Amino acid sequence: MSHELDIIPGTEWGFFTLPRPMCIAGPCSAETEEQVMETARGLAAFGIHVYRAGIWKPRTHPGSFEGVGAPGLKWLKRVKEELGMKVCTEVATEKHVLECIKYGVDIIWIGARTSANPFLMQEIADALSGTDIPVLVKNPVNPDLDLWIGALERLNRAGIRKLGVIHRGFSTSAAIPYRNDPGWKIAIELRTRYPQLAFFADPSHMAGDRKYLLELSQKAMDLGLDGLMVESHCNPDQAWSDAKQQLTPTHLQTLLESLVIRENTSKLLADRSKVSHQIGRYKLEHNVAILQAGRWEQVLSDMIEKGKALGLSEESVSAIFNAIHDESVRVQNRVLEG
Repeated sequence: MSHELDIIPGTEWGFFTLPRPMCIAGPCSAETEEQVMETARGLAAFGIHVYRAGIWKPRTHPGSFEGVGAPGLKWLKRVKEELGMKVCTEVATEKHVLECIKYGVDIIWIGARTSANPFLMQEIADALSGTDIPVLVKNPVNPDLDLWIGALERLNRAGIRKLGVIHRGFSTSAAIPYRNDPGWKIAIELRTRYPQLAFFADPSHMAGDRKYLLELSQKAMDLGLDGLMVESHCNPDQAWSDAKQQLTPTHLQTLLESLVIRENTSKLLADRSKVSHQIGRYKLEHNVAILQAGRWEQVLSDMIEKGKALGLSEESVSAIFNAIHDESVRVQNRVLEG
């Protein structure tokens, strides 16, 4: 069962600029100092403030390029000093965390394989205790929402309040055009439960091919996610890892300028939470039961019919509105409990 998270919204971290999308960009892997700096200069030229690069790379097969390791952190430090960008990288162990603290890494993220392992998550949480480093958690490789939330809870209990997530899709054996199944339904449910959580999409790992990046990025914006983590390389075709899914800084600028940004649904969800609180107060004062099962079944049935008229599946409509209803009940119960 998930618990309340004590979170500082991403807009208050001092890292990102609005309006959406907040953007984190940089190469899949830090390969050489020259490559790191050239890519960073290209991104800084059009306003990217947060630079990403993989220092340690979890690979399926030994012998594959597994990152340059700690020496690459010196290159990220140079990016900070010379270009004024914030820098971030992936960690998977306590040792990685300590190295990042040593070199002044501004943000860390936790990958899909690590977020699926509670032992590693606890190790990382313990190593971060007492620090103020923002942490972004990618979804586990499999579509397990509780596992994703559990990873966030471990970090939050260690005192990490600058928390966010990165949705990068889920592993699948199905025949789909993308590298990973987008699984937007789970992202929507997490967003509904925790509207204050900084929420990024990773279209690069979701797509696996740069030709799908725009459509997936647009979908993320349409769903009201806060930002994007996109892989960008000064020479993508020569990249040492994930060459096919990376963009040049120039092409990334074109993608970002092509996005249509609509009203952020996170604000709508936050406003709805306030309404739920008021409803809970009314029910408490008038001795009305929180859960009105019959009424909810009728509302849900109506929403499903309206969804069908718009071409939406019963499953997706039910998932979205049940998540919203569950959050409303949770808020009202919190009022009842004082």
